Amino acid sequence: MSPLTTGTTITILGSGTSTGVPLIGCDCDVCTSTDLRNKRTRCSILISGREGNILVDTSTDLRFQALSNNINRISAVLFTHAHADHIHGIDELRSFNFIQKERIPCYGDRKTVDKITAMFSYIFERTWKGGGIPRLDMNSVEAGDFTVLGKTIKAVPVMHGDLQIFGYRFGPFAYVTDCSGIPPESMKELEGLDLLILGALRYSPHTTHFSVQQALEVVRSLRPRRTILTHMGHEIEYEKASRELPEGVEPGYDGMRIDLK
Repeated sequence: MSPLTTGTTITILGSGTSTGVPLIGCDCDVCTSTDLRNKRTRCSILISGREGNILVDTSTDLRFQALSNNINRISAVLFTHAHADHIHGIDELRSFNFIQKERIPCYGDRKTVDKITAMFSYIFERTWKGGGIPRLDMNSVEAGDFTVLGKTIKAVPVMHGDLQIFGYRFGPFAYVTDCSGIPPESMKELEGLDLLILGALRYSPHTTHFSVQQALEVVRSLRPRRTILTHMGHEIEYEKASRELPEGVEPGYDGMRIDLK
């Protein structure tokens, strides 16, 4: 087994918070911006390699994201947690079932798997008599290493307010979103990164998400070679943030692609 490294492309499908940007009814400078990098769908990434395409979270905007990025295959899905903006696009997976003519394995911690199977019971109840439904195999995983598509992935516990959720490490790359705190043991698991994609909701403090300043404190501790901020609200304007963030740190945007060399 080996991690996903050389030849892998990471696509930021969505870089926005749970409301998306622009917010409904908001006329602030960011929400009315003509810069497409300020248009943020709900948070998700795609990891593409020779082994297949791994989707992290089925965001509310999955259909739009798949069409915008010409995605025609999902080989596996990782779930960070079961909040609406990270799972409510799950029904869109049935389109990939239709194309692939095979079931899609999905992974998350036990709480997340149980919540998803309860919330979307029509997918998992054998008595369903309606139309097409996603064909999914839900797998619960614990913190630490597990295998997807023959590759090793590390589930890293982080805190989202009072809720423990998973970030994921793929060799030299890690994805940590919806995070307000990283336990010391998890910080150790995130050392030595070439790339960190890290949630940073806004400039002011929040109870369940890192602010930009808190995210930068994590970056100073971990010292990844490159950091891209995600899960951003309408308080963050792309060009302004690009100018003000320290070297090695940048805001992400929908459709951003990063090749791991």
